Amino acid sequence: MAKKRRPQSTPASSAGSYPVVGARQPCPCGSGRRYKACHGREAAHAATELVRRPFEGLPNESDWVALRELVPAGTARLTLKEGLPEGVPAVTLATVLPMAWPALRRDSGEVLLGLQNDTASGDISRDLAGTLGRALAAEPGTPVAAGRPDPQGPRLQDLLDLDAPFEPVVHSGFEFWIDGEDQPAGEVAASLESANSAAIPTARLSGVEGAYWCEAPEKNHLRWVMTHPEERLLDALARLHAQGASTLGEVSGTSATEGSRLVGSFRAHGLTVPVWDLPSGMTSEDCEKPAAAFAERLAEALATTAPLTAEERRARSGLTNRQVTLS
Repeated sequence: MAKKRRPQSTPASSAGSYPVVGARQPCPCGSGRRYKACHGREAAHAATELVRRPFEGLPNESDWVALRELVPAGTARLTLKEGLPEGVPAVTLATVLPMAWPALRRDSGEVLLGLQNDTASGDISRDLAGTLGRALAAEPGTPVAAGRPDPQGPRLQDLLDLDAPFEPVVHSGFEFWIDGEDQPAGEVAASLESANSAAIPTARLSGVEGAYWCEAPEKNHLRWVMTHPEERLLDALARLHAQGASTLGEVSGTSATEGSRLVGSFRAHGLTVPVWDLPSGMTSEDCEKPAAAFAERLAEALATTAPLTAEERRARSGLTNRQVTLS
């Protein structure tokens, strides 16, 4: 008996020419093979390419990074470029959603888009755009499951109105999950209790962009997401550190020598985030004026083009040695 021949695969210009389906489902190209063994291979390769700055081009890029990495409980209203679909009164970005859902369509039709979830590709912006698209089409009152983005699909930069304001709101807990709705029960109630117990008090400074205060058990911290090119920023921080001008200055009732000091930095989504230790009694309100003054000193240091002195090079080496990369 002759062997049954498989249908021949039809060439395609890219994986994006066909819809993305489950790995074990038949490939939409009609080859008869499973998607993962056919056009899914190209899609998987495209999806692994890392986008170093996934939020670049969005308004307040530093706040997007902070909401992704630093803020336990936060929200921000999103404005779509094409306007809201019928039946969707609002789209809100949220740091975390119950049960780590990627997105949620409320009973009211409002869409909540989770930011701190694991993503399937190397481009968080494309992942979030794919999740948003599924959420807008979901039935009211349902969570949205995780899924793989189309490698050729839109990114947030394609869907959002880039001229609209982006204004994060930091919450003390996760009660925004149930705002205007019935009290949760079962797993959602347990998730809410667990999330609230783990949340570190955090506040966004109003006078400078991308700076977030948090209250830790031993020392408070200020973590400041900055969009300056990394090498120039490290040079500028080293100049200030060598001058003794890298602290956040004096605060009412305390002094800079009591723990207000630059202790290092980390990288997150292509941006550098300097970190300061603060005295335990230093509140977010106490940080406002010193942070604004530091921003002025930093601007002057960034404008300096002279080679680093020996002392400044040592300061820079110290900052670099204490730098870590989160993503």
